[in-house]
Amino acid sequence: MTGPVDPTDDEGASPALVPLGTIVREWGRIGILGFGGPPTHIALLRALCVTDRAWLTATEFEDGIAATNLLPGPASTQLAIFCAWRLRGPAGALAGGLCFIVPGLVVILALSAIFFGAHPPLWILGAAAGAGAAVPAVAVHAATGLFPGSWQRVGAHRSARIRWIVYVALGGASAAAVGPWLVLVLVACGVIEISIRARPAHPPSGRAHSFSPLALPAVAAAGGLGAIAWVALKVGALSYGGGFVIVPLMQHDAVHTYHWMTGAQFLDAVALGQLTPGPVVQTVAAVGYAAAGIGGGLLAAAVAFAPSFVFVLVGGRHFDQIRANAHVRSFLIGAGAASLGAIAGSAIPLGAALSHLWQVGILALAAGWLFGLRRGVIAAIVGAAALGVIAGLAGAPVPH
Repeated sequence: MTGPVDPTDDEGASPALVPLGTIVREWGRIGILGFGGPPTHIALLRALCVTDRAWLTATEFEDGIAATNLLPGPASTQLAIFCAWRLRGPAGALAGGLCFIVPGLVVILALSAIFFGAHPPLWILGAAAGAGAAVPAVAVHAATGLFPGSWQRVGAHRSARIRWIVYVALGGASAAAVGPWLVLVLVACGVIEISIRARPAHPPSGRAHSFSPLALPAVAAAGGLGAIAWVALKVGALSYGGGFVIVPLMQHDAVHTYHWMTGAQFLDAVALGQLTPGPVVQTVAAVGYAAAGIGGGLLAAAVAFAPSFVFVLVGGRHFDQIRANAHVRSFLIGAGAASLGAIAGSAIPLGAALSHLWQVGILALAAGWLFGLRRGVIAAIVGAAALGVIAGLAGAPVPH
């Protein structure tokens, strides 16, 4: 993997630096059109950088995917930043990353102002309650979609696969029961896997220790902006295994620890993150908005996405070494498996937050749509929202 393309770089796919204006325009377009989560983002970036413009070779792009998947945080966001960095260096990374993130951020903050307002219209409340009802099924669907790849990465040894099952179970139980301590469980699973796979002469070192969050919760103890920043930091720097792991990382803090929102409103926030363009991690902005208005939403987004920029700007030239590091791979096998369990386990408290029987019916329909008919997540949430509007206008009780 090479550094940013420059006019003398024979390994780059482009003979010259890509104009910054081009990066702003193209990455902004992807940020606006990027509905559907990481698969859509990767497809759009591949079409732009490899197929249409030939700025990067297919191998360079695939290496970027592999490297960013090893990092905690939103992988598709990091891939967007990485591709822009390859083409224009730090300035390109900053411009491309911001243009990828900001359109969805603007949309989710605007929707948050409507959904979490003092007196939203009845149809808005119904849409929120319906869309939120589908979220537990979406969480399980997200986890099951990631299970095969994680199972394959763990290897064929019986003991390794048993540990994988244990990590998944621990993550699921933690998401359902221990709330704010979930991050420690994820890190512990990663460290355990390092200790098992490492040779005695080579104890775990370096990057694995950099993940440890033990000293950070004290910053958030007093609540306020520090608490918003801590919750957002967990989302951006301590999440392993896909964007949806943000749900168990945020839920207990947002609802029970700091009381920024009700359980029903948290379901609404997750649904908004699914419906808006750009990365699913935008959900953190809705939580920040509920905590402290527009300022809280902007702070949460800034803290959550900052690690992605740091990882690429500081570590981009070292991605090959990161990919080859056995300790990093071992850590992510353990922490990633626990994260997938946490995503699935989050369906339990999410389901418990449903307050009306008609929402349970929508949850069942969403589960049938996703698992029985094997259809898409966006359609499931939009359909659930439409059913919620009908229910609300028909006189069914709606949470607020």
